[in-house]
Amino acid sequence: PEGRFPSTFEPVHGSAPAIAGQRIANPIASIWTMAMMLEHLGEAEAAKTIETAIETVLTGGDAFKTRDLGGTATTAKCTQAIVDALNV
Repeated sequence: PEGRFPSTFEPVHGSAPAIAGQRIANPIASIWTMAMMLEHLGEAEAAKTIETAIETVLTGGDAFKTRDLGGTATTAKCTQAIVDALNV
């Protein structure tokens, strides 16, 4: 946190073997860690852009949310929705 040592940014939710290969894993934690890394590196505006894209997807209805959030989207569909929100 003090910037004296290298930092690691990763989601720590585990590998979820029970859903492996089903294309239903929620990608948001992995994407959010990029925002945390950018914030740490002093790129607050870029971090905010990612956070806003995630928020846009999460408040945009169930079509782009994964099943664990009450939606119907696959991992790829949720990820693509966030990428699309970044490009707005």
